[in-house]
Amino acid sequence: MPELPEVETVKEVLKAKLIALEVKDVIVHYDKMIKTSDVASFRDMMIGQKFVDVARRGKYLVFELDDYNLLSHLRMEGKFFYGDDVSIAHKHVHAEFSLCNGMKLRYEDVRKFGTFHLYGKEIPLESTPAFSVLGPEPWADEFNVDVVMAFIKGKKTLIKTLLLSQKVVAGLGNIYVDEVLFAAGIHPTRKSGDLTREEVENVIRYTKEILSKATKHKGTTIRTFSSQHGSAGEFQNFLQVHTKNDEPCPRCAARILKTKVGGRGTYYCEVCQSVG
Repeated sequence: MPELPEVETVKEVLKAKLIALEVKDVIVHYDKMIKTSDVASFRDMMIGQKFVDVARRGKYLVFELDDYNLLSHLRMEGKFFYGDDVSIAHKHVHAEFSLCNGMKLRYEDVRKFGTFHLYGKEIPLESTPAFSVLGPEPWADEFNVDVVMAFIKGKKTLIKTLLLSQKVVAGLGNIYVDEVLFAAGIHPTRKSGDLTREEVENVIRYTKEILSKATKHKGTTIRTFSSQHGSAGEFQNFLQVHTKNDEPCPRCAARILKTKVGGRGTYYCEVCQSVG
C-alpha cells in the first residue's frame, strides 16, 4: 500500500504536470470509487475546473481545483498515470480525466479499493469525514511526546495497531510502522498505554527520521507501487526488518520473525524489540 513517502512522491510528479490544466471531460468506469456524489454530478462538477495545486494529507492526495478540492486515496494498489492514450492504456483504468493539452490523467487500480471525494472549497478539509479522523502530520508541532502520552494513556490497543490507525500520526502504514518500532526497540504487540515517555520520544523521533529518509529515496517499491510510468522508489534497499523474515537482524544477528498483528504481516526481532 502506498504510504506517506510514496504518496508524497506521486504528489510531486503530478504537481509538476497538472498545474493550470483544465479538465475537459471525465469518464468513470467504476462508480463505487466516487464517494461524495453520483458519477453524473461528479463529472459535471469536474468539467471546466483547473488544477491550482496538488498537495498531500496523510496518505491522501489533494487536488486543489478552482472551486473544489478532490481527495484521492490510493488504498492498496492505486496509481495515477499522465500521458496520451497509447502510453497509459490499461484494462484496470477506472477513471479518466481528459485535459486541455490533449493529455489524460488516468487512475488505475487492480483491486478497485481507491476512492475519490469531491468537496466545495467552502468546506474546511479538516472537517470532512476523510480528514477529521487523521492525526497530525509527522513533522507538525502537534506530534509531540506530551500529546501522544495523553492520547495513549490507559489504552490497551497494541502499539502497531494504534500507529496504523492514523489517529496518532497520519501517513504511517504497515511498512514504516515495522521499521519505526524496530528502530525504537519496541515489540509490535506492546500495549500502547504501557509505553514509557522515553519510548514514545523514540517513536516520534524515528517516525520523522524514517519517513524523511524514505521520502528522499522516493518511497519503497514492494509489489506494485510506482510513481509514474514505472518509476520506482529505492527505500526498499534500506529496510531493516520489513519483508526480512528469517534473515539475520542487522543489529544482533538473531533471525527476523514474522507474525500477524491486527491481520497485517508484521516483522520484528524478538531480541532487539522489548516486550516490556
